[in-house]
Amino acid sequence: MLRITDARTGEPTDATPARRGLTRVEAHVPRPDTTGLRVLLVADVLVRALEISGTPVWTVLTVTEGRTELRARAAALGIRPFEDERDSGSGLGEAQVLHVRAPEAGAADGAADWAGQDGEAANGLRVEVAPADAESGVADDDERASALRLALLACPRREPLRLDETALTDAEDTLRRWRGAVATWATRPSGPIPDPVRQQLRAAWEDDLDVPAVLAVLRRVETSGTVPDGARFETYAYADRLLGLELTRDIGRGTPS
Repeated sequence: MLRITDARTGEPTDATPARRGLTRVEAHVPRPDTTGLRVLLVADVLVRALEISGTPVWTVLTVTEGRTELRARAAALGIRPFEDERDSGSGLGEAQVLHVRAPEAGAADGAADWAGQDGEAANGLRVEVAPADAESGVADDDERASALRLALLACPRREPLRLDETALTDAEDTLRRWRGAVATWATRPSGPIPDPVRQQLRAAWEDDLDVPAVLAVLRRVETSGTVPDGARFETYAYADRLLGLELTRDIGRGTPS
């Protein structure tokens, strides 16, 4: 079961209640900068993790400014659309609410000042995402959006992130290599994901949405001398349900790009 550290209490808490029901994931984005994109991306991956576990999810986006720009940049990044914010009441009878946002400016390290922000209700979990910024031009090229997504996911979400050209180039190289490998593995006889590998993937993302640990599992599988190619393909395709990196994009394209 997915457990998330509640920024309000600092304690790991079940992301879904024992009484299975609708979960609302609400992304709070002040503006369409790199921090805002990171907040929305974490919310997107959180929704994917919940859906993989069979949890019905209602997604809501609260934006202070730049809604149109944010939606355009989010679409380029492969973030699925969130609904515009609605009344703060439950409305649809959700059993859990997860608020995803960056900490307030000036808040104490490791703890966000959640009181009264955007009229949030007192209940629900607070999922904190540290600020991010980027060198001029690094986060603005839609042609490199998949690499930007990977670069943002590669850093633990509660650690501040500074993106530079080197980080984006490294992400591009990794994506090119993985997509090429997946396209090759797809031509081999299929094989099931080894149980230990599947357990490692689930344990990683169910532990406070630890996406860097998921990426580390993929790196180990990539160089493993014991996992057959067909099983590597299934592993990467399965993990990409969470990551949203289009790792199977180059299948059937001849020479992968």
